Amino acid sequence: MNQLRKTRPDPQRGHFRRTPRHSIRHSDAGARAGAGPVVTGRGYRRPVEHPPQRRRLAALGGVVGPAVFVTAWALLGRRLPGYSPVDDAISRLAAGGAPDRYVMTAGLVALGTGLPLYGSALRATLSGPAWACATATGLATLGVASFPLGSPTPDRIHGVFAGIGYATLAATPLAAAAPLARSGRTGWARLSAAAGLVSGASLLATVAGPGSGLFQRLGLTAGHAWVVASALDILRTTGQGATRAGRQAGGRRH
Repeated sequence: MNQLRKTRPDPQRGHFRRTPRHSIRHSDAGARAGAGPVVTGRGYRRPVEHPPQRRRLAALGGVVGPAVFVTAWALLGRRLPGYSPVDDAISRLAAGGAPDRYVMTAGLVALGTGLPLYGSALRATLSGPAWACATATGLATLGVASFPLGSPTPDRIHGVFAGIGYATLAATPLAAAAPLARSGRTGWARLSAAAGLVSGASLLATVAGPGSGLFQRLGLTAGHAWVVASALDILRTTGQGATRAGRQAGGRRH
């Protein structure tokens, strides 16, 4: 009697199918090559729909995007006369009339394009909706860049995109906490919950009054730091998985 094991993705049909137990055993090395460190509550999510190299390139978006964005606002905030990082929003650096608005806009675009790429790598390694939150954050950031303050479009459109980006950024680590806990990675789960709470609370504090610029930077940095850390973890484990699979394949040939 043929035994069946947990379902896994069918890369040709895009849905889960049941696979004989023996075939899973024979394909473990290849299926885990490049797999991220995270398992679902019932077993490994096997990211066979993306080659390891492609997944690593996508994960780089979670490192490069936040790094370019943070560098832009950290440097440009010192160049704008009368600008206060404690009281003024980052969006003012890209507002109409700002001397370096194109540089800040480029930082926003780098973040907005990097996060959806990172989201695709996160989707391949972690169950749950965290990848969708990261992707939504990137798309909202592109909306912020497309409708800057002081442009012919109403500022409230800019505010709507900014609000969506804040909410989804804080939700990304929060959505990752439960799958990480189910997989036994309790340290990562606690870190994710803490990062999400700090990010969300800080971004809410931006509407409370004084220090809005400081709280905005604190909230965004908490969320972006988690994104960078998780992206680096995906890069690390993907490389380890590919190396392990290559060694096993070489051993079988010899």
